[in-house]
Amino acid sequence: MQNITEQFEQGYYPVKALLLYRSKLETRSFYLEAFDIEKKTGKPINAHPLAENKLTMLSKALLTKEKKQQDYLMPKGLLPANLLSLNTQSGVVLWYTPAQEQSLFFKDSLTIPCGKAQVPALVWKASKCELQLFALSDDGKPDIKTPLYYAPFFNTAKSGNVCMGTVQVGITESSSLEEFIGAWETAFFNSYFSHLNDQHQPVKGNIIQLWQSLMDSGKPFPIGLLTTSSLTIQQLL
Repeated sequence: MQNITEQFEQGYYPVKALLLYRSKLETRSFYLEAFDIEKKTGKPINAHPLAENKLTMLSKALLTKEKKQQDYLMPKGLLPANLLSLNTQSGVVLWYTPAQEQSLFFKDSLTIPCGKAQVPALVWKASKCELQLFALSDDGKPDIKTPLYYAPFFNTAKSGNVCMGTVQVGITESSSLEEFIGAWETAFFNSYFSHLNDQHQPVKGNIIQLWQSLMDSGKPFPIGLLTTSSLTIQQLL
């Protein structure tokens, strides 16, 4: 997954403060005063009325942020046919993709050639910074009782969580639902597969030999080699 620790460790310090006064006589009459913050002591200094142009800039900035938050995960049109669940409060999306041919990339150490191969139908569960991935036994739209199989890829854990390393997914606070889904699919298939997580074996048999046999072969993915998880769609909701 993308390392966001630095964003929390970079630190912030106050530079401005706003103080709102309300009239004792009129409950709807307000006065806004601005303060600079003395960097060494952190104390407010230089009290002055907030200029009208600064107030306008502040208002626009707040409205822009609110608009971006309102746009986040909103569909551009009708809901996508492959959408299974959408929770705008938690920012979590659940969708599926049918079996298809995809370009796949592997680290040289795996001795698997990069190229194109057929992958099975997949179920994706994602937030802005985390992805879980599972496989399906057929292309039909899953329901809550549909059993899930482990995604037959490197970089995946038994929980379904995908290790994305330092890959930039490219989701913003105003990304639409379609952009969100597209960004995750692109980031996953454009990343390099490199390792097995926690000794998790996602397929029956040797996964290296499996992908060596599938790359640029045109053969459908052998569903019989998928291994079952203990989860169903209902447990992802």
